[in-house]
Amino acid sequence: MNEFVLPAVCVLLAILNFISFFLMAFDKHLAKAGKRRVPEKILFISTICFGGLGGVLGMILCRHKTKHWYFKLFFPIFLIAQTAALVFLYMSYNGNLNF
Repeated sequence: MNEFVLPAVCVLLAILNFISFFLMAFDKHLAKAGKRRVPEKILFISTICFGGLGGVLGMILCRHKTKHWYFKLFFPIFLIAQTAALVFLYMSYNGNLNF
């Protein structure tokens, strides 16, 4: 693998997960303050776009959106799918994947 690709992907994933976590934490803050909230579709979009870990951690650490079945079901599914996709891409890029 190109020596710059893996670090760039790691930085990009860290940024996307930070954004996802921040949105969950910020929405929790807005909910407590009784202010206008971050739309749920924005929370889902940020998590679908490789922010699965940030979304799941935001749910757990901020105790936010844990009563909504669709968050409890889909956020971990997104995280598992994203992890599987990244492992598959990494292995296929390095030639370690043989069918």
